[in-house]
Amino acid sequence: MRALQYLSAGMLLAASMAGAQTAAEHIALGDKEYVAMNAPAALQHYEEAIKLDPKNYEANWKASRSAVDLGSYERDDEKRGLDFKNAELYARRAVEANPGDAEGHFNLARSLGKNALTQGPKARIKYAKDVRTHALECLKINPKQPGCLHVMGMWNAEVMRLSGFTRMMAKTFLGGQVFESASWPEAKRYMEASVANEPDRIIHHLDLAGVYRDMGDKAKARAEYEAVLKLPNRDYNDGHYKGEADAAIRAG
Repeated sequence: MRALQYLSAGMLLAASMAGAQTAAEHIALGDKEYVAMNAPAALQHYEEAIKLDPKNYEANWKASRSAVDLGSYERDDEKRGLDFKNAELYARRAVEANPGDAEGHFNLARSLGKNALTQGPKARIKYAKDVRTHALECLKINPKQPGCLHVMGMWNAEVMRLSGFTRMMAKTFLGGQVFESASWPEAKRYMEASVANEPDRIIHHLDLAGVYRDMGDKAKARAEYEAVLKLPNRDYNDGHYKGEADAAIRAG
């Protein structure tokens, strides 16, 4: 009888071990959910991988990516702020684990940019400098990394969208001298490069359209908005991006 009990316990333990998933298996499952545009499920798997292997580079940068995806259109301020903070945390861990790879720096720059939106003016200046630092480090490693090209394009555009007075205040009182390097031609150059290197990603076209619009080139802006509507969805927020492009076309 006792032998039977031991056998049953051993079978249960074996079944439990067989059902346990490794960090690599969770990452693979997360990747499947990411491709299926199911960001909540993808993030859950990446976070399970991190629990099993806290310093896993791939799990951390991919968790950061999905956390930003989730937070970008989250209406609840608290949830959105938490998503962006977690995204920054995961990306910092990724860079610490593998500082020589572009994806970690890209996702850190991306999460820092999102986190900046939740900060006050002085903190935003610091975040803006850090965003630029990691985006440029990413491009040193991989000069054609489309996400980092995009970040630098938007960095230039967002600085130029500030009022001249705000830029002057940032330079004089907040140590934001790096803002002097921003320009509309640089915004255009980087955004066009991101589209050229990854033409099937909707967000590149959407933000390039915004740069063209703000530079006064309505024809090119419209062409990019139309490209957004023609491309198939591949990212979690592509439906939102298409809605923005449609609204911009309607607004003329």
